[in-house]
Amino acid sequence: MSKLSQQEEKELISFIKDWLKSHGFNQKDLAFELNIKSSRTSEIILKIKELYKKGGIFNIAKNLMKIEQNWLNNVKNDYRETIQKQPYNQLDIDSLVNQINQDTST
Repeated sequence: MSKLSQQEEKELISFIKDWLKSHGFNQKDLAFELNIKSSRTSEIILKIKELYKKGGIFNIAKNLMKIEQNWLNNVKNDYRETIQKQPYNQLDIDSLVNQINQDTST
């Protein structure tokens, strides 16, 4: 594969920054998903260039889609967990205590 031109590199970085922002993530989250130690833009660019060498823009897109899918699945899973693990609030507890008192006094 040929190298990314400077213009392509700038466009990719701009796209990635917008993409991260639209999903509420940052470069640190992306670095974690790309298995790189640093979240600096220069390190992300090196990883993107590595992906490009292995399969061109298609390989970059494939990896970014995989990361996005992981994020979307994790958001769905987190949402399910919060629904299932909602603690009782004070009104629920008061209602339960009142119900118990009524049941035991009858």
